Amino acid sequence: MTVRPAQETPAQETPAQQNPSRETPGEGPAAGSGAPWRDPALPAEARVADLLARMTLEEKTAQLYGIWAGADASGDGVAPHQHEMTEAVDWDALIPRGLGQITRCFGTAPVDPALGALALARTQRRIADAGRFGIPAVAHEECLAGFTAHGATAYPVPLAWGAAFDPELVAEMGARIGADLAAVGVQQGLAPVLDVVRDLRWGRVEETIGEDPYLVGTIGAAYVRGLQSAGVVATLKHFAGYAGSAGARNLSPVRAGARELGDIVLPPFETALREAGARSVMHSYAEVDGVPAAADRELLTGLLRETWGFDGTVVADYFGIGFLETVHRVAADPADAGRLALAAGVDTELPTVRCYGDALVGAVRAGQVPEELVDRAAERVLRQKCELGLLDPDWSPVPPVLSALLREPRAAEPAPGEQHAADGGRVDGGVDGDVQGVPDGRTGGRPGGAVGASLDSEAGDAEQAGNAESTVAGRLDLDPPRNRALARALAERSCVLLANRDGALPLRPAGGSRIAVVGPRADDPLAMLGCYSFPAHVGVAHPEVPLGVRVPTVLDALRTEFGACEVTHAPGCDVSEPDTAGFAAAAGLARDADVCVAVLGDRAGLFGRGTSGEGCDAPDLALPGVQGELLETLLDTGTPVVLVLLTGRTYALGRWADRLAGSLVAFFPGEEGGPAVAGVLSGRVSPSGRLPLGVPRDPGGQPWTYLQPPLGLAGGSSSIDPTPLYPFGHGLSYTAFRWEDCAGPPPELPTDGAAEVALTVRNTGDREGAEVVQLYLHDPVAQTTRPDTRLIGYARVPLAPGEARRVRFRFHADLSSFTGLAGHRLVEPGELELRFAASSADVRHRMRVRLTGPERRVGHDRALVCPVTLDDPRPAG
Repeated sequence: MTVRPAQETPAQETPAQQNPSRETPGEGPAAGSGAPWRDPALPAEARVADLLARMTLEEKTAQLYGIWAGADASGDGVAPHQHEMTEAVDWDALIPRGLGQITRCFGTAPVDPALGALALARTQRRIADAGRFGIPAVAHEECLAGFTAHGATAYPVPLAWGAAFDPELVAEMGARIGADLAAVGVQQGLAPVLDVVRDLRWGRVEETIGEDPYLVGTIGAAYVRGLQSAGVVATLKHFAGYAGSAGARNLSPVRAGARELGDIVLPPFETALREAGARSVMHSYAEVDGVPAAADRELLTGLLRETWGFDGTVVADYFGIGFLETVHRVAADPADAGRLALAAGVDTELPTVRCYGDALVGAVRAGQVPEELVDRAAERVLRQKCELGLLDPDWSPVPPVLSALLREPRAAEPAPGEQHAADGGRVDGGVDGDVQGVPDGRTGGRPGGAVGASLDSEAGDAEQAGNAESTVAGRLDLDPPRNRALARALAERSCVLLANRDGALPLRPAGGSRIAVVGPRADDPLAMLGCYSFPAHVGVAHPEVPLGVRVPTVLDALRTEFGACEVTHAPGCDVSEPDTAGFAAAAGLARDADVCVAVLGDRAGLFGRGTSGEGCDAPDLALPGVQGELLETLLDTGTPVVLVLLTGRTYALGRWADRLAGSLVAFFPGEEGGPAVAGVLSGRVSPSGRLPLGVPRDPGGQPWTYLQPPLGLAGGSSSIDPTPLYPFGHGLSYTAFRWEDCAGPPPELPTDGAAEVALTVRNTGDREGAEVVQLYLHDPVAQTTRPDTRLIGYARVPLAPGEARRVRFRFHADLSSFTGLAGHRLVEPGELELRFAASSADVRHRMRVRLTGPERRVGHDRALVCPVTLDDPRPAG
């Protein structure tokens, strides 16, 4: 299969030919190379100030929007209200003004990565050549579970990151994703999601890191550090309150109070900004107490910039500015929506221009919008471009990886069907269809068109001969072995063993044993992938195109793992359809087997096309479709049943918990999830994942989270018991650990003080494993109601059999702070209890401390994290 490059457009007169006096990035004074804004030795602020002073109003507003050239107003959308909001744009008329962003040139339709990079480079050069100043756009992409591009590694979803409790591994993944983005010329990634789960029924739970703000903040900050280490801008989303939508309905109003916002919703964003230096923030679709985030000056300017000191860019969630008119109805027309968003502090309209283009120019000229607001946003956008090197005179649209491919001769072609065998069968270097998401694969009159001398010099004879496509096609591997190894490690560490009755796991089948693998998720590669993985996000709309990456199913992996056994399979039912016709065949296989592995769960999708994902909210927490009835049927056979859940949220399991031999959950574990799950079932992998959100007992009994004050817990005042079946932080292992030599804080500690708390963890079992030590805070008496317990620290502690390690936490009194009666954050004197625990409900050691001294008001400079150190392992004896 091949990618067909877009057709060449006729040769056109360039803006330089139309206006010889334009400033260009070329050499010599006439070309503007001596202008201060071109001088990399000057501070960014000085360069941008000089540039802004030279720009027209149209040129400044052009820096404030993106263009989504490949967006489709028909068919299945990937953004809410895409069909109504997508309007045609005149690319040739717009780019002479300049352009702020290019939207999703790899994540709009399947495209060979190298050809996509080539098309993007040509588009960037065309943008630079068209305007007076030669400034390229920022290209952005989704990267929530890996780079959302055909053929790129599909990593576990963020909920699995939370389950791993391993910031270092998440940072490593972020760095690999960032490197892949940079390799093809993308400068900004739209991740991570820092929404804290408030209701498990919400469809986007899979995109979150969990239900605890400390876990979300620390894991999210690790991802930001990794991504930005590759020179790619990380974008925190969705700021703020989005996950608290009423009734768990996507985009519905949020009714959170000031304390819920201050103590649960906002801290992860603070942590990622201050601890990791995130350079961009995306406003949420939410309206909180009647004020949409895109129009909330107090949030986007007062808090984010004036209080927290953020100096990066604020970008719109897709169509979010237009929604002020069409959905929220707080704006009369696009110009009015642009006015509200610009005044609030939104710098960039995404995914495409509607409110910040001619509508905004007209509003400024009519005196309805101060031009100073345009200047403010344009300064931020241009400063970020300056930081990225896009204003430098030696900027090239060709990323080094593409440059190397263009310079190197192509190796001999492999036999048909052999090329890139790991991608699920892609051959001939690509996929069918034109290069999408950028307006023309070729532009101008000569091969490469307006790409001009820069690409000519990189490509040499190949480009000049018009053979650049054939030179690079199929040669850029975005799923190399080291990516897959990292995806495997994260998948293995995120598998959570929920229950293991009588040591049923790991499975120990003798040769010739029969294993029945039953369920609708057992033999579907998409069962491993979340809604922002390319195959599930875009690929499902292109069924003729292979997945692009190899994704072994659980069935595949179990047959590999248990090669000496007879492994049979029946789906039993669909994920969501009510058809029970397959129950009999599934039960027959289970009845004849020595053990049955039931593989159930979600289908990721968008806007009702799945059971999990954006716009796929659940009415309750029962297993989708008739999967619960299938599980009941399998249990009735009398064969031991091990439940494997591949999901984007947790579901109620209380009905079957006492009858299952064992249960395991893997949150959309990515392309290596099948082998990871099989490894846990076989014992090759010792499970170490912990729940980033609780597993409910009953479908309707717990649509909230563990962060509850006393009246949110079980009690005689209600007939509903919200106690989860398995609590936040829960997870079992195949080995045993002993916690010993606990050392608590001193009896008293000043309200601005810090102290070490420590304990030793010893592996007393006969196999290696990793324990997750969790530190919780309990505040017995406070001026406002407080969660009964909340996480303030954790450490993943890997140990060989017999080994022990000392784990030390540096507790600061600031970690006890909360939003008080006066509306500001404070540290209150009084009694506290620190708890070393294996989950939010499994407390191993309690340590009392009394905070003394005055009540302290604390701000953005307070201690946000609890540093942890692990001593070197000590062997047994």
